[in-house]
Formats: sequence, structure tokens, C-alpha cells
Amino acid sequence: MMCAVAMTFIDQTIVSIAAPDIVSELHLTSSGMQWVVNAYLLALAAFFALGGRLADLFGPRRVVVAGSLVFVVSSVLCGCVPTGGSPLTWLVVFRATQGFGAALLFPAALAVVVAVFPVERRGRALALFFGLTGALTAIGPLLGGWLTDWTWRAIFWVNVPVAIVALALTALARVPAHRRDEPLDVPGAVLIAVGMGLSVLGFQQAATWGWDSAATWGCIVGGLAVLGVFCRYELGVRHPLVNLAVFRDRAFTVDVLVLFFAMLAFVPLFFFASVYAQISLSASPNQAALYLLYFFAGFALASQWGGRILDKRGARPAMKAGCVVGAVGFALWAGKLTDLSMHDQWPYAALAGAGIGFILAPASTDAVNRAIGASYGEVTGVTQTVRNFAASIGLAVYGTLLTHAMTDHVTDTLRGRGMPADAARSAAGDVAEAVTGNPDATSPTGGGPLASTMRGAMSAIRGDFAEANQWVFYGMAIALGIGYLCALRHPGGRVGPESDQDDQERGHRETGAAGTEQRPSGQRAP
Repeated sequence: MMCAVAMTFIDQTIVSIAAPDIVSELHLTSSGMQWVVNAYLLALAAFFALGGRLADLFGPRRVVVAGSLVFVVSSVLCGCVPTGGSPLTWLVVFRATQGFGAALLFPAALAVVVAVFPVERRGRALALFFGLTGALTAIGPLLGGWLTDWTWRAIFWVNVPVAIVALALTALARVPAHRRDEPLDVPGAVLIAVGMGLSVLGFQQAATWGWDSAATWGCIVGGLAVLGVFCRYELGVRHPLVNLAVFRDRAFTVDVLVLFFAMLAFVPLFFFASVYAQISLSASPNQAALYLLYFFAGFALASQWGGRILDKRGARPAMKAGCVVGAVGFALWAGKLTDLSMHDQWPYAALAGAGIGFILAPASTDAVNRAIGASYGEVTGVTQTVRNFAASIGLAVYGTLLTHAMTDHVTDTLRGRGMPADAARSAAGDVAEAVTGNPDATSPTGGGPLASTMRGAMSAIRGDFAEANQWVFYGMAIALGIGYLCALRHPGGRVGPESDQDDQERGHRETGAAGTEQRPSGQRAP
């Protein structure tokens, strides 16, 4: 199952390293490239709950196989995008179907792990599952940097051999065929997909439409309103897509909130840090991948430490420590971005990574354990939907901040070099749109005084991009600071195998939902 899930985690970050090459060859804009990244995460967020429910209804093994096939076929098609025609539409569509395949695959794989491990070994198994799959995200930048030297299309084709191995292992494994004879909540699936899609669209397009645009707020408010309708609908339906009663457990709610704010920083970091390294530091894709390794050095060490804290003292201390360490790390890292020195930044990048490492596995494992009376497909659907929705929002909001800050800084730079105000503003907008592509592409090739001014200003513009990125990194620090305030509300305590019977009774009482083995088919949860 970890081999299968490896594809989904690698693809959350592998595209970020290849972003400049993709933009250059396909002539995409900065906002277009963000949608290539965001389409995958948005589909994950929109359909994770559906994937968890399908695993309950049809059995996890079938859904793992179906998700793997959808994912690998979409990967091949992403790598075959034509350079002419509508390459952006092609990429966004098949990145979205990739995300749909991942949304089927991940909750079903987790349900298999839960089913095959007895209670006394389940905690360690889940900690390993969440910790290792989270750490697999580190492979994305390294693999992306190496493959991009050959062709950026290989970052998608690499999923083919991994999928073949995963499908072969799934066929050999004796996966239990647990399933429920219940109807699928189709209206709920449509509502959550529409609500998330609209809200993220509003955040994503705010840089283009403007924050004072009716379209921007119409999408954001409309999407949140649809999600509100979804919640109200789910509370009244007999067989809901998501059992919202799990939120009656305060510890579970806090776990989900902390994960939300952590994911505002975790996945978006790969996109913004890798582009910063290639634009401001003039790094190659391989060097940008090594730059991100500083972050993962801290992440890997803290993940192991956080797991031990979870086993001994519960999730609350690990989450509090992670939020504080991460907030401090991102804030200090932001202050060093304008030094334009990769090696001077490594202590702060490692500190930021350690903060995230303390949070992810303990919070995810504790959320599953706290909701032990509910179906694991349902619980995973909730936690992973929140995580990926947060990542989508983070990419959209930070992208908007970066575009606005970049435009302002470049405008000031060009005006300081004598360019007229209107021409400076127009050129700054073009630079902000093109900046995630080849840095040389932002230099006009024509003649005349304006072109000469732009060519002479490119060194300063790289510094402007570093200053603009400071807003993004400070935003990540603020997100983890809010996460710390949420962690303070966690009731504490440790959920372990020795207290499993008490946890099951509490789960029945607080979530009002029984698991696959506890709730008879067709019986409505109170």
C-alpha cells in the first residue's frame, strides 16, 4: 500500500521543480502554471471524501486498483501534452484526473492497513504509514530535478513502473474484502466538489480579477455557501458521504484544524521555494532540489521524534512544539531570502522542516485513533480532504500575495531607473506573470531604451522576487502560529492499544457512528 501511495505523494511536489521548463516549452503564464499544480491538489481535496466512501462500499482492494489505473493513465497523458493547441487545458484536465485517481487510492490504501493490523500493532503501523508517506514528498524534488535534465515529461512517465509494481503487489497481497451494502451519497459528492472548486477558484483568480472584484468574492463566498449546504445536507441524510458527527470529539476537531494550518505551509512551500531558488538564486533544477533537502533534513528527524512523543505523551505536545518550531523557522527563513545565498539559509530551512515533521504524523494518527468508533474510510476522507483543501488554498493565496508584491517591487525598481510610471507598471505585470518560467524570458530581446532598461534591471528584479517571496514565507509562519493557538485547545492524553475498548465505547458515544464490523448494513447512525 505504501508503494501505491508513493506515487500520489511524489506528484504533489515533483511538478514544482520542473515548473520553469514546462512554462518555457508550453508558453504558459505564472497563473496558468499554478493551476497545473493546483488542479491536482484541488481534485484530491474535492474527491477524497468520495474515495473514502467508495472504499467502504465496494471494498478497499477494488478501489486501490481502480485509483492506481486512473492515476497512471492520467500520468501518461500529462506527459504527452502537445506543444501546440491548448496545452494548458490539456495539462489541467489530466492533472485533475490524476488527483481523482489519487483521491480514490489513498483512503482505500489506509483502510487496508487498518484492516490487516491488529489493534495492538495498529498505532505503530499508522505512524509508519503517515510518517513514511509524508517523507516520500521529499523524493519529488530530487526525482524531478534529475528527470528534468532529460525531459520534464519524464516526471509524469516515471509513475508507470511504480504503478506496475504497486498493482502486482496488490494482486499478491491477501487484502480483506470488507464492504457495505449501502447507497452512495451522490448529491453530497457533487456539493463538496462544487463548493471546494468555487472557493479555490476565487482565491486563485484574485490576482487577476482583483480583490475588489465581484467575481472573486462571488466564487469565494459562493463556494463556502455550497460547503455550508453540504454540511447541512450531510447531517440529515441516512447514509452520508462524510459522517460529520466525528467532529463532536474536540480532540479530533483540533487535530484537523492543526493539520489544516500546517498544510497551508507544507505543500505550497515546494512550489514557491523551488521557483525562488531557480529565479533569485539562479539555481538549476537539481540545485533547487538540493536546496529543498535542507527542509527535509529537519522534517525527517522531527518525524521520528514526534512519533515517540505521540507514543509516550500523546499528540498535543508534539503539535504544540511543531507549530512553534515551524513558525520560528519560516519567519527566520523569510528574513534570509534576500541574502541570495543558498548555503546561509539551511539552518532556517531545516528548522521549518522540523516544525512540519513534528505535526503531520502525530496529528494524522491521533485523528484516526480518536475517531476509532467511525469507519476509517469516513475518517480518512475528512482528514485528507481538509489537508488537501488547505494546500490548494495556500497555493492560491500565496500566489496572489507573490504576484502583487512582485509587481510593486519591480515597478519601483524600473521607475528608479528612469522608466515612465505607466510603462514600468505594465512591464512589471509582464515580469510577474513570466517570472516562474525561464528567467531569461523576462528580458526583452528588442531594442530601444525600454528594452535596455529591462535588461539592465534583471539583476535587481531577481532581488525583487526574493523580497516578494518574503511575504509568502511570513504567511506560512503566521499559519503555523494560528495552528499553535488551535493546539492549545487539544484536551491531551494518549490513545493507545491498551485503552482500545474504552476508545471504542467513547467513539460510539461521541461520533454516533459504528465501523464496518460494528454497524450492521443499512442501520442508520444515531
